[in-house]
Amino acid sequence: MELSVIRPAYLFTSESVSEGHPDKVADRISDTVVDAFLAADPYARVACETMVTTNRIILAGEVRGPDGVVESLEDKVRAAVKDIGYEQEGFHWKTADYACYLHAQSADIAMGVDAAGNKDEGAGDQGIMFGYATNETPELMPATLQYSHNILKDLAYENGRPVRAASIVLSTQHKEGLSPADIHALVRPYILKVFPDGFVTDETEWHVNPTGNFVIGGPDGDCGLTGRKIIVDTYGGASPHGGGAFSGKDPTKVDRSAAYACRYLAKNVVAAGLADRCTIQIGYAIGVSKPLSFYVDLHDTGHIDPAKLEKVLPELIGGATPRAIREHLKLNRPIYARTAAYGHFGREPEADGGFSWEKTDLTAELRGLA
Repeated sequence: MELSVIRPAYLFTSESVSEGHPDKVADRISDTVVDAFLAADPYARVACETMVTTNRIILAGEVRGPDGVVESLEDKVRAAVKDIGYEQEGFHWKTADYACYLHAQSADIAMGVDAAGNKDEGAGDQGIMFGYATNETPELMPATLQYSHNILKDLAYENGRPVRAASIVLSTQHKEGLSPADIHALVRPYILKVFPDGFVTDETEWHVNPTGNFVIGGPDGDCGLTGRKIIVDTYGGASPHGGGAFSGKDPTKVDRSAAYACRYLAKNVVAAGLADRCTIQIGYAIGVSKPLSFYVDLHDTGHIDPAKLEKVLPELIGGATPRAIREHLKLNRPIYARTAAYGHFGREPEADGGFSWEKTDLTAELRGLA
């Protein structure tokens, strides 16, 4: 005997962090490196990891691109940290020690990725990538994450829809002498503006700087590393994640480009009205251009056979090969530093090609399939 229970009401949590979080500082620096190389050569290769700690910035990884780019990075990195706003004694954009250990990309990896003879460009890594969309919000993103890109919170769900904020958690750095009550009074109006009317009630629990003090912050208070906030970067836990980080990687790395393609296709499916929710998974082998698998899950909300979409969707982006994805979404551009904070998804497409994976230009064609 099997028993299935559908829970009409439950709590779901999503987390977000600001651009000043140490891990996000590291992501911003790594993507600044990606942009620097792609600005010099659209086909440069970058896999950059960054660590930031008390008055120290360390870069490491593999690159392939024009001469002189590595030498120009220090000024760009310091400018990125300055833009975030770090001018404190323990971490200052101008005085922090800078060390760069970027070196040439492995010839073995390059051989697998590069096109040669009859071989198309292969995937820059192996793994599985996911994309997700839901009609919970106009951005077709999970409501918990959409609202929590400025705050951290729990949302109460009823019948699969978000209805109220059960609790709100905010930790924010402040100057000496302010109490949690002072911070609460300062931030409360900004938090309330985030939510739809009625989401915050008298029953909502507030936890503002619950440790009591947050004067020492940023990389001075906590070491930051590239790629440690991948759930913040994607769907706040509402969807699976393949495991690979985005920041610091050029678009031959399918961890990044194929995840963008999955989001692009899933968003168009939901925007076309073919489902209320859509998850797409693509699998790749390093050095192989053709996807190993392409899977569509409409979560029992669809108005079309998922198997039909599994045949059609890859063809809409040239077979979902790494090269086709890069060309369709025009990813070989310096558009990545802006993605490093507040999520890679749920953003507006930009005139210079930034967030091209958020376009809904496939909806007319997809509606014709229903």
